[in-house]
Amino acid sequence: MKSIKAVFADYAQLIKMRLSFLVVFSASMAYLWATNRHVEPLTIWLLSIGGFFITGAANTFNQIIERRSDKLMKRTSTRPLPGGRMNVNEALVFGIIIGITGAFLLFKINMLCGLLGVTAMLIYATIYTPLKKITPLTIFPGAIAGSLPVVIGCVAATGEITKGAVILFAIQFIWQFPHTWSIAWLLDDEYHKAGIRMLPTSGGRNKASAIIILLSTFLIIPTGLLLYMYQSAGINVAGALVVAGAVFSVFAYKLYTERTQKSALRLMFGSFAYLPFVLIVLVLAKFL
Repeated sequence: MKSIKAVFADYAQLIKMRLSFLVVFSASMAYLWATNRHVEPLTIWLLSIGGFFITGAANTFNQIIERRSDKLMKRTSTRPLPGGRMNVNEALVFGIIIGITGAFLLFKINMLCGLLGVTAMLIYATIYTPLKKITPLTIFPGAIAGSLPVVIGCVAATGEITKGAVILFAIQFIWQFPHTWSIAWLLDDEYHKAGIRMLPTSGGRNKASAIIILLSTFLIIPTGLLLYMYQSAGINVAGALVVAGAVFSVFAYKLYTERTQKSALRLMFGSFAYLPFVLIVLVLAKFL
């Protein structure tokens, strides 16, 4: 008989707790940025809890589909399903319940938030996840699903998809490429064991992959300027985003020149810092 703490730990691992919180953070910050300094406590509560549940459901379905692959990789072999601590039916029922609950809460904000939330969940579970064993191009639907939360946050504030929401989506969409590929570089050997293809070229950790990662990171700089060009942010914010994008690109350049695990790790940590920095700068500029 498992203890309550052990059960909670398994479900936390099933929904990828840290990733789900990051999604909630992105959506909430996008909401704060898109408001006219008028924050509705009920809306942000619905957005946060609904977003957390629907993200947790997507991650649950992802682990159900990938349970056999997860068993082959050291990093994921101790998850509840490959570790044998939870069966598929239990995980499926849990995923359906939190998925429906999350969708219901997002629909309570407005119809568009609900539709975007369900769309993100379906793309992640039914397109991105199965394609990981077929083509590295799976990163495109994965990036779409991973970038929709900021749009949902904006729509929760405005009721529509604005130019600002589209640009914020574009920034996070471009960010997904160096972020995902830096992790894939670090875990390429593990992914090969499980038959998963994530790096941009079939050669794996080679110069061609490093060039593609570098170019994708450079795209972050002009994308950040779009907020200023379309009058969604001031020149100071645009400058901060350009500097952050340039620093991020330096990490990608280091990966290109060195092609080591250490340089990939630096790029990954750079990606962890870049997105929260952008969102925090946008919100602070809005409210200060």
